[in-house]
Amino acid sequence: MFYRPEAGSGLPHNPFKAVVSPRPIGWISTRVGGLGDNLAPYSFFNAVGDSPPLVMFAGDPNDSITNACAAGVFAVNIVEKATWRKMNATSARVARGVDEFVLCGVAKAECTTIDCPRVADAPATLECVLERHLVLPGDNHMVIGRVTGIHLRDDCLRDGRFDVTAYVPVARLGYKDYAFVREVRSLDRPE
Repeated sequence: MFYRPEAGSGLPHNPFKAVVSPRPIGWISTRVGGLGDNLAPYSFFNAVGDSPPLVMFAGDPNDSITNACAAGVFAVNIVEKATWRKMNATSARVARGVDEFVLCGVAKAECTTIDCPRVADAPATLECVLERHLVLPGDNHMVIGRVTGIHLRDDCLRDGRFDVTAYVPVARLGYKDYAFVREVRSLDRPE
């Protein structure tokens, strides 16, 4: 089968997100004076550089993107299986200014290097300063942030490494589907 995205696939559901999977989920937290705190998941999220460490998230210009651009900072909280349902609950469209931490019962803590909340019990949180906001085709926006601080939950550190099997990361697939990382294998690069 071949199709052009602008013409549609003819399938009952768009397969694009299922093809580009699994995708890590960035649980983005922001704060804007006068509007309060915000928390929402993004499956169009990833690391885009490591020296300095850079991350991006993208989507329509709703609260998280608008807030990150207004405040100049945001935090990326890593999602684990234990908080999968709460993460999903924070994806609901609610009125601007509603605190999803409170609405969905997510424990909140303060970041260290930026004025922003974070998910208190997340396996890891990346504190970020806005580097760039890009307007993309359609109603898509991308935010790129430079990581200024990293929180690692102590129980996820094993033998000097951050062990993803200690918390079971959640990844987004297509449609309404998710994956849980439970197995890791190592492979050396060729010389």
